[in-house]
Amino acid sequence: YPSASGERTVNSSVQQLYELGFCLWCLTYELNNFADVRADFSKDGLPVLALVELVSVAPREKVIRVAMAALRNLATCSADVNPEPDAQRIDAKVFLGEMIGAGLMKAIGLLRERQFSDPDIVDDTETLHKLLTDNFKEMTRWEVYENEVKTGQLQWGSTHTDAFFKENAKMMEGKDGDFGLIKILISLLSSKEEDVAAIACFDLGEFCRFYPNGRHIAKRLGAKEMAMTLIEHENPELQHQALQCVSKMLVQNWEYVK
Repeated sequence: YPSASGERTVNSSVQQLYELGFCLWCLTYELNNFADVRADFSKDGLPVLALVELVSVAPREKVIRVAMAALRNLATCSADVNPEPDAQRIDAKVFLGEMIGAGLMKAIGLLRERQFSDPDIVDDTETLHKLLTDNFKEMTRWEVYENEVKTGQLQWGSTHTDAFFKENAKMMEGKDGDFGLIKILISLLSSKEEDVAAIACFDLGEFCRFYPNGRHIAKRLGAKEMAMTLIEHENPELQHQALQCVSKMLVQNWEYVK
């Protein structure tokens, strides 16, 4: 699969990309029949991310066709026939959330502006557009944010603001209290995509501001050391966000500094 940090597979040949998409597409026909297949496709969000990246970077229609067909099968699968035994239900809703987090809505928007000779691509594009739009309307802003972080596809927007963290900082604990999203954000500080690293810096800084004892938790998990390595980065925006992040970890009353 393409890496979770979002590195593009530009060096892969068209045929290799097609074969990857074709194999994943074939496997999606077993989604309704086997809980294990659904579990494998939902593992760490990587299969969905791989398919979304294929749609985004594919140079040929045949690659887009198999990737879109696989995504459509994921977006319409069901756990009714063979439900997960004693485990979280994995079905179309789960995969649609992963697709939204991976940025498929933006990719679909671009595809709808293109002209394709293959009618299957057009049909899959319109179907996925409707499914994604309907699901997005039902998702809370927190669910959108959670999917975005888990896929590593951070994009500036309403979920990366002080107002969002003021409202949702407590949610960063996670269901098990392990601060799993904070750990992912810290790992994203080393992302090759500078925008992703900059947003991760911002989010960690806001967590420190609004979560009780957030500064100490972030530092204990290694956020300070990682952020400090970016303070002299050549990208001015990343440099700025890293400096702000470290400052928020060190200053108790940030609003007075601002």
